[in-house]
Amino acid sequence: MAKVLVLNGPNLNLLGEREPDHYGSSSLDDIIGDMRSLAGACGVELAHVQSNSEGELVDTIHGAAKDGVEYIIFNPAGFTHTSVVLRDALLAVRIPFIEVHLSAVDAREPFRQQTYFADIAMGVISGFRGESYLLALQAVLNRIEPGQAAK
Repeated sequence: MAKVLVLNGPNLNLLGEREPDHYGSSSLDDIIGDMRSLAGACGVELAHVQSNSEGELVDTIHGAAKDGVEYIIFNPAGFTHTSVVLRDALLAVRIPFIEVHLSAVDAREPFRQQTYFADIAMGVISGFRGESYLLALQAVLNRIEPGQAAK
């Protein structure tokens, strides 16, 4: 069975409460629930980790390589603009990943337009609120070999 890790950075535990005009009204649990439904229907194992700690995110990325994770869907949140160590962790494990953002980061403040991940990601999906995650998962599903998902 193909394994996908959804990794979420700081403050995303506050989705649904925090700045709904930028991030939407869905909670992170709602978004992950929708992803689990789609992944399960396609025979894909979906794991999820959210942390406000950069070190815990690094440890999770390192562990993903040992756990046989084949793809990562990653919303680094505020670490998007600051974290060389998360970038280095992703480069070290060489697991393909998609960078995801709820808001249209290119239409926001200039500092939010800088990302340390876009140039090493398979792609970047932003601006579709919770649907950004489902679009990323669909992109991953499109790349999984037929029959690999259900093994």
